[in-house]
Amino acid sequence: MPRLLVTGSAGLVGSESVRHFAGLGWEVDGVDNDMRRSFFGAEASTEWQRRQLEERHPRYRHFALDIRDKTAMDTLFKDRGPYDLIIHCAAQPSHDWAARDPLTDFGVNATGTLNLLEATRHISPKSVFIFMSTNKVYGDVPNELPLREQESRWEIDASHPFARGIDESMRIDSSMHSLFGVSKTAADLMVQEYGRYFGMKTACFRGGCLTGPAHSGTQLHGFLAYLVKCALTGTPYTVFGYKAKQVRDNIHSEDLVAAFHAFYDQPRSAVVYNMGGGRESNCSMLEAVELTERITGKKLKWTYSEQARSGDHMWYVSDLTRFKTDYPGWRIRHRIADIVRDIAVGLEKRVEQPA
Repeated sequence: MPRLLVTGSAGLVGSESVRHFAGLGWEVDGVDNDMRRSFFGAEASTEWQRRQLEERHPRYRHFALDIRDKTAMDTLFKDRGPYDLIIHCAAQPSHDWAARDPLTDFGVNATGTLNLLEATRHISPKSVFIFMSTNKVYGDVPNELPLREQESRWEIDASHPFARGIDESMRIDSSMHSLFGVSKTAADLMVQEYGRYFGMKTACFRGGCLTGPAHSGTQLHGFLAYLVKCALTGTPYTVFGYKAKQVRDNIHSEDLVAAFHAFYDQPRSAVVYNMGGGRESNCSMLEAVELTERITGKKLKWTYSEQARSGDHMWYVSDLTRFKTDYPGWRIRHRIADIVRDIAVGLEKRVEQPA
């Protein structure tokens, strides 16, 4: 029976990974100590998700450990490994929050990743290692693109090479990353290096907006889930900068985990993939507000602030060509309207049956 380790297992992508592989009969270990509550408060806690996973998946075993604790990680690998697949999703995910406590941010995102790579190299060297990276490795370089203002969004010049989306050739230096972007970039490069230097099977998935009904969205992280939550609850929402026309591609967590599985079936070493909704699933903030109001039937109480967040992107759509070329059987199955609808249904169920 294949064995999987998921870090951040009660989070959005981690929990989706648990459900996917446990549902296929895999033995799944999860590491998650609910630091999301510490980062963003009680509303962002993933405790409800942990309980749900343990109740519904008998092949799942939970470990409330801190990935910054090297001894704890080594012990887990020795006691429970070796693993066939490691999906590393645990992170401090907000560039706003990172500036409040850079040491914690770097410790979780960079040092925690290094601890896992070392445990994998020495104890479980044949594992396939997947790292959930971020498009923030590119800093604010996307804002240098030739963008044109349209009625509801910013859009790239159609003649530009990135018109179908930003690919992996975009530079990562000479830009403002945010401290979060720096810590994730350090981890991203380390995952690549372990693939090249030690011959490990590693991949970095540089995510755009990752979302879905399992997201514990909050103001500082998880904009689409939080937007839908605010509409359903009547909570005020603030849009920051760029005339509310900034564009994001959104990928459903189910589609992302399907990509993980495709990589596991045919792994490579030290590869990087830009991963998001691409041209098939993206929206601007104005478009997200309109879509959310239409699907939920609720009027969103939102205001606009002229001050954009530092390092924020005006337009980011992922070019999925590299991954689709390597794994032609994979495709986007959830468009933006499907995602908003799934989030709304999931949130309504959680309100009806509180954790």
